Amino acid sequence: MKIAILSNEYPPNVYGGAGVHVEYLTRELAALDGGAHQVRVLCFGEQAESGGNLSVQGIDAQSALPSQDPRHEKFFSTMLQNLAMSGTLNDIDLVHCHTWYTHLGGCLVKQLHGVPLVLTTHSLEPHRPWKEEQLGSAYRASTWVERTAYQNADGVVAVSESMRQDVQSLYGVAPDRIRVIHNGIDLDQYRPTPSPETLAEFGIRADMPYVLFVGRITRQKGILHLVRAIRHFHPGLQVVLCAGAPDTPEIGREMAEAVEAARAATQNPIVWIPQMLPKDKVIALYTHAAIFVCPSVYEPFGIINLEAMACETPVVASAVGGIPEVVEHGDTGILVPAETVDHAEVEPRHPEQFARDLAAAVNTLLDDPALRAEMAHKARQRVERQFSWTRIAQQTLDFYEEVIEVQREQQHHQHRKGA
Repeated sequence: MKIAILSNEYPPNVYGGAGVHVEYLTRELAALDGGAHQVRVLCFGEQAESGGNLSVQGIDAQSALPSQDPRHEKFFSTMLQNLAMSGTLNDIDLVHCHTWYTHLGGCLVKQLHGVPLVLTTHSLEPHRPWKEEQLGSAYRASTWVERTAYQNADGVVAVSESMRQDVQSLYGVAPDRIRVIHNGIDLDQYRPTPSPETLAEFGIRADMPYVLFVGRITRQKGILHLVRAIRHFHPGLQVVLCAGAPDTPEIGREMAEAVEAARAATQNPIVWIPQMLPKDKVIALYTHAAIFVCPSVYEPFGIINLEAMACETPVVASAVGGIPEVVEHGDTGILVPAETVDHAEVEPRHPEQFARDLAAAVNTLLDDPALRAEMAHKARQRVERQFSWTRIAQQTLDFYEEVIEVQREQQHHQHRKGA
């Protein structure tokens, strides 16, 4: 099979779960069936890799289009990159797009080359209203692009059962065109890997347990709610915030003010690492952490929880989106009740209660080292059973074959009807 993958993110330009997904999925697809399938990746950037049956080409189309709002420039640039992608591809059997950033390109490739279009739902624009801060009224345009793509897709991969329901309710995608295929994890790479040097590098005490956050500074990830929960943590706990790449200058300033207020309200040390770290250092932080916290207000899957669990770290997470399909409440972590969070809004319905619930869950695990150890062991076991990338790539390839077969049957039926 000749497979085209369109993605905004691809190494070294990875800042979210979609980029992680594409990186590992393409690697495993290329390895299936003894390397029989050709996998071609087009992404945003200047990447240029070719070797064996996996090739990567960055598309860097600079926008020179006029705009009435500076926030529209990103949207226009994205659309130009989509046009360039659609003109670059040829001789493929299927195109698979990841996030709205590449959906226009996928729609054009479907029409230009007559091949099936598959989309993976990493997130959906109507459930991310805070994007209007970044895009202005172009947020309505990005939502329109996304809706159009789902209405034209031949197959949809939902990364969780929650996302399957959202795709159906928001865009009316027929159930027989959707498959739930979870995200995965590289079990060899993400495993307990101690590194006292990493702790020393960032000024993290080795003699005191710490709670860890890893992610972008964005409203979706709920980082501000976690910072506001810090004042409720029991004494004797460090807080390590590996949080960078703010969506906007405004939320960057909010984060700085919230951290300053938290430091004034607690004796617990707060270590803020304001940049996105390489994998080896993040894996070391996971490994040494007593607790990982995922306070997302919107999370289609939550691959970050898999990473922590694979490193044998119990998780405290909000019960939204696909997270309950990853973190088993009371077994591999603690889920904060979902009724405190409305994922369709920028803020939880009850922000202060949400912060207190996060803190209560953290305190429960902090006060019970034996429970933490038991959850840590079960977390690794669950990841090994359910979330290997090899298994997920095979499920994806099987879905490709189904989608292609359906198209062939439709074309055959149309040919006979025309005859």
